[in-house]
Amino acid sequence: MTHDELLDRYAQLAVRSGLNLRKGQELLITAPLDAVPLVRRITEHAYKSGATLVTAFYSDDPATLARYRFAPDESFDTAPGWLFDGMAAAFRGGAARLAIAGEDPGLLAGQDPARLARANKARSIAYRPALELITGFAINWCVIACATPAWARSVFPQLREGEALAKLWSAIFSCCRADLPDPVAAWEEHSAALARRTTFLNERRYAALTYRGPGTDLVLGLAQDHVWKGGAGKARNGIVCNANIPTEEVFTAPHKDKVDGTVCSTKPLSYQGSMIDGIKVRFEKGRIVEMTAAKGEDAFRSLISTDEGAARLGEVALVPHSSPISRSGIVFNNTLFDENAASHVAVGQSYTENIRDGGNRSKDELAALGANSSLVHVDWMIGSGNLDVDGVHADGRAEPLMRQGEWAI
Repeated sequence: MTHDELLDRYAQLAVRSGLNLRKGQELLITAPLDAVPLVRRITEHAYKSGATLVTAFYSDDPATLARYRFAPDESFDTAPGWLFDGMAAAFRGGAARLAIAGEDPGLLAGQDPARLARANKARSIAYRPALELITGFAINWCVIACATPAWARSVFPQLREGEALAKLWSAIFSCCRADLPDPVAAWEEHSAALARRTTFLNERRYAALTYRGPGTDLVLGLAQDHVWKGGAGKARNGIVCNANIPTEEVFTAPHKDKVDGTVCSTKPLSYQGSMIDGIKVRFEKGRIVEMTAAKGEDAFRSLISTDEGAARLGEVALVPHSSPISRSGIVFNNTLFDENAASHVAVGQSYTENIRDGGNRSKDELAALGANSSLVHVDWMIGSGNLDVDGVHADGRAEPLMRQGEWAI
């Protein structure tokens, strides 16, 4: 198929399998400017599915960089709260959300870390009302990606720009199953396989997971009443959607106070225009008490200093080392893809869907069960072909879940 044909199928996949957009819904899209051709096709398929209104908000890397070069210092304590309040109002009114990733992973490299930290904190505070609706799975939402020249250069620096962009698009289509004969059917089958995995884990009711690997010796307690999720899930508005395309993970809520030991990252993390790599942290009673990073240490330190919950875990996810994204051999420098190439954890906010009846529990009740609360939620990768994971029952019995990065069950 031609690129245009694949792009159209990818757009259709986002609307049908990702969002499962319903007739009468509004759709809110956020995307980089380079994604305009993809957004136009998504908009067409959204209206064909009965959307009443599609609204797109675009970000522009040069404009973002201009702020750090020319804006007054007080600018970095400001965020467009009016915009995020409007987004939250749209979600409360029933709108679906589609986020398209594709930003330059190293856009803000070399900028003042203190300004980055202030800007990110201001944005996190302003975005909180919308974030809570997303992490609470109140609406059907989905994150996909668009290949952009800057992103492609970071992934394939040895190639010319056009070749790099084409190769990145090819990898996206393949990892997202958009190049298969029937992508929608393929996603239904894949979601069913992930559902079987979550059923097994939910029946086991492990109290904790243990991790052993190079630089990693970690005991990770699981929240009380935790629920494993993976693949398609039903939002509180009753619509079944795939929140991430691609996805290879099964995930649940750690206990915010019951994580102890050391863990090292295995892939770089792209966070708000900064590249962070070689993360090493030590947990005590759920909190990061020591950390270093080979690259981007200031950015990671500012992330986990956002608030009290930012230095604790809000998600744990298991991904086999043989996932299609891992087999591609590509380090995408993009969390949407890299987190689905390796088991990972996330600092910050827990998903209420990972707590039984979480959507109907108060914040105090969720906290008592071990769910974490924060302004941020950022995944980073800890899995590899050298990682062993055990499930630990409440009575201390342990059984293998993963050996050398592969499922042992």
